[in-house]
Amino acid sequence: MPLFLPFRDRTHAGQELAQILGAELNSNHPDSTISPVVYALPKGGLPVAAPIARQLNCALEVIVAKKITHLDNPELALGAVTADGEVIWSRRKPESLEEQQTLLQAAQIKASDQLEAFSAYCPNLDPQGMLALVVDDGVATGMTMAVALKSLKAKQPREIWICVPLAPLELIQVLESWCDRLITLTTPRIFPV
Repeated sequence: MPLFLPFRDRTHAGQELAQILGAELNSNHPDSTISPVVYALPKGGLPVAAPIARQLNCALEVIVAKKITHLDNPELALGAVTADGEVIWSRRKPESLEEQQTLLQAAQIKASDQLEAFSAYCPNLDPQGMLALVVDDGVATGMTMAVALKSLKAKQPREIWICVPLAPLELIQVLESWCDRLITLTTPRIFPV
């Protein structure tokens, strides 16, 4: 059975999110006392985040988070790590501390390399007291989003909103508990991976 998604591509999804976010910002912060900054999780989140930053006329940053995976199964998330070293583990994490360290180090190197590649294009703002709009192209397991939020919360933004075009219905309550506001456009029951 083909899966219907209401977006032509990631850029179109970002344009749709930008429309909703503009309205939400006007209703939640009509006095404009809070400055938004868009944080994209690359690579998929960048084409979604760019139209949002453009339409809201705000800075676009990246926050790099990588899945920690086993070499035998690169799709299975054992955890996630950010370039700045925040880490979370799933219940599937390896029991061996040596294996944990090896897998963690490999994922963190990938995250650091990716951040370095993007850093020349980002203003490197301090989000303290700002509204952080965290954007990805979707949420599947939530591991990379969770660790990205953990890293961002340490920098004390005033509010954090998760902004994604799609997320599985079964994760909505969890995502809402991680942020001040969740903006998602669709919650398919059959989720594309």
